[in-house]
Amino acid sequence: MESVLYEVDDAIARITLNRPERRNALNAEIIAALKVALRRADHDQDVRAVILTGAGSDFCSGADLQALQQISTASVSENLEDAHSLMEIFTLIRQVRVPMVAAVRGRALAGGCGLATACDLVLAARSARFGYPEVKIGFVPAMVTAILRRNRRVGFGQSSL
Repeated sequence: MESVLYEVDDAIARITLNRPERRNALNAEIIAALKVALRRADHDQDVRAVILTGAGSDFCSGADLQALQQISTASVSENLEDAHSLMEIFTLIRQVRVPMVAAVRGRALAGGCGLATACDLVLAARSARFGYPEVKIGFVPAMVTAILRRNRRVGFGQSSL
């Protein structure tokens, strides 16, 4: 099963996070596939808008806890590479040349909330729930970390985020 689905209908690209059994949690595979889909949508001159959504009852629950366990034993450089990969997703969303719309139902938590936040517009179903629960245990939200890392390199005045 593909972790990210990509389809175009009537000039609208639909990118679907496709791990409903894990609430579309982010891991290395889904992040890599999402990068490919975002670049594809950006380069397709027939696409006039992009909808980002999740399969099943949730948009995205954030980082996959199994992936987080693996990261906890990784080296500093591996952790930085992982953070950069997530930052790249937020940057790609912001750089897509056409409007990016997050279609959210169910949970959009942590990195999933960050994905929605990075889009130009969020359409939320009544069932939508947004949040950064990681702050309750002392973590900085992934979206904030990505912005801070980017701004540290280019400066707040020149950042596009």
